[in-house]
Amino acid sequence: MTNQDNQGGREVRERILSLTRATEPVHKKQITGEELQKLKAAADRLDQMLKAAADANVQALKDAASRLDQLLTKIGKGKDVSSNLKRRADWQGRGE
Repeated sequence: MTNQDNQGGREVRERILSLTRATEPVHKKQITGEELQKLKAAADRLDQMLKAAADANVQALKDAASRLDQLLTKIGKGKDVSSNLKRRADWQGRGE
């Protein structure tokens, strides 16, 4: 290894150390019971929002699976579904 390699490696180590120190808390602050309750309430609200979003996504997937199942059933019976697909594509294009 050359002297330049050593210098570059040292600079990288110093930069990593500097970034690590910058992200460390200076000191740990004790929080009050009231602050803890506020944080817990906020966490509960966030959990509810995340659950609602996940439930909405699950319902959207179920709806899409149901529509796909209906289309496949019609295709299996030899029915033409191209007009349904065209209408749906046109309708979705307007909403964007």
